[in-house]
Amino acid sequence: MSTKTLTLRGRGTLTLPKALRKKYGLEDGEPLTLIDLDGAFVLAPKLLVVPKLVAELERLREAAGIGVDGLIEGLDERRKQTYEKRYKS
Repeated sequence: MSTKTLTLRGRGTLTLPKALRKKYGLEDGEPLTLIDLDGAFVLAPKLLVVPKLVAELERLREAAGIGVDGLIEGLDERRKQTYEKRYKS
């Protein structure tokens, strides 16, 4: 754990040190969450889960050599099998 001193500037602006922005992959305009613990503040990156999940799924799909057509091939049949198994058994 480390401690950094920040200066509150006009209109409430804070500047995060470059080393921290780089360490946590923070870019200009990145949303952050501020938690007020009755006088102590916690500032944390707001995790945008869906875009990161989509990027990871895309990476895995490409690594496996599967095209988008390959993902949807047989989808209707698979849905039918799943429905039959769940609701007709």
